[in-house]
Amino acid sequence: MSTLPCFVWRGLVTASKGEGSVDVSDGICFAGLDVHARKTAGAAIRLGSGEVWKAQLAGSPAAAIAWLQTLPGPVRAVYEAGPTGFGLARASRAAGLEVMVCAPGAIPRQPGDRIKTDVRDALKLARLHAAGQLRAVTVPSVELEALRDLVRAREDLRGDLMAARHRISKLLLRRGLVYDGPGHPWASKHHAAWLSAIDVGEPLARVVLGEYLACHEVLLARRDRLDGLIAEHAHEPQWAALVGRLRCLRGIDTLTAVGLIAEIGDFSAFAHPKQLASFLGLVPAESSSGEKRRQGSITKAGSSHARRLLIEAAWHYRRRPAVSLALRRRQHGQPPAAIEAAWRGQLRLSARWAHLDARRAKRRTIVAVAVARELACFVWEIARQPD
Repeated sequence: MSTLPCFVWRGLVTASKGEGSVDVSDGICFAGLDVHARKTAGAAIRLGSGEVWKAQLAGSPAAAIAWLQTLPGPVRAVYEAGPTGFGLARASRAAGLEVMVCAPGAIPRQPGDRIKTDVRDALKLARLHAAGQLRAVTVPSVELEALRDLVRAREDLRGDLMAARHRISKLLLRRGLVYDGPGHPWASKHHAAWLSAIDVGEPLARVVLGEYLACHEVLLARRDRLDGLIAEHAHEPQWAALVGRLRCLRGIDTLTAVGLIAEIGDFSAFAHPKQLASFLGLVPAESSSGEKRRQGSITKAGSSHARRLLIEAAWHYRRRPAVSLALRRRQHGQPPAAIEAAWRGQLRLSARWAHLDARRAKRRTIVAVAVARELACFVWEIARQPD
């Protein structure tokens, strides 16, 4: 680890001790870190004295820990959540340092600020942290982060599989070959038999179709393997009870339940269900002034994967409330409180869907998002029930 000289000057932070002022005589040192893979910029401000430290730290993000330990007084550090992950936060906390990971989207930005450097960004984080204007991101456990990686790998594979199917269907469409047999394409054995028996004529086209079909089969095998791995980890002691309760909801099975747990993490971090809906970006944007109130499309903040899972589950509530055989099997042996909340959810969300769809004639895509927002509230209620 190598550090450049640290520059210190006074007077940037001042505080008076008159009536109503805050006592900063304890000299808390707020530090900001702009973390990259091979270099980290650090800046710190000490309350009371107004001293400022700046440093360029070469090496991995863990090199910042030694620099933070050289700062005087109690140190409270912060860095933005990003591709470097949460390793620095875990290592710092293990070393006895208080390090917060903040949400990048919640950092205030001035329109006139056109100069951006790593050190300036670190100093900005330190000042905002001292002012309490940053929003913390929950640092997941190592096990939860590994589960999240598994769920996101399954989500990436879903996109790859869809792209492979598009390539095959468009290759056939260019030659006037369209499946019109029984069953849904890609979901019936008749479609698979049709693909294996089709003849595109030209030798090169047959080679290309064979390559596409082989790639599709490989992706199917990978998907089944990941689905089995997710189902296996759903029975782990730390997830099993929560997965079982969430599966009581209509439209939520093992894959969706594990995906929501991995993306949301600690449900107890949300004191109200509306906070969870806001975290998932399912609340409408708003631009109101004076007596005018205007709401726009949803904010789409937070995890797009969790948001998609809830919207897909919301489509199941367009039908009348009922307990199917599959749902009854999922609810077997689960706590009565979870089953009761799931039934209330069916009554509420089915009525909500009927009201928006039939009576107000809203587009069904908009209705699905509105129902997903309320479904998130029932997910919050069931997830916070005791095991």
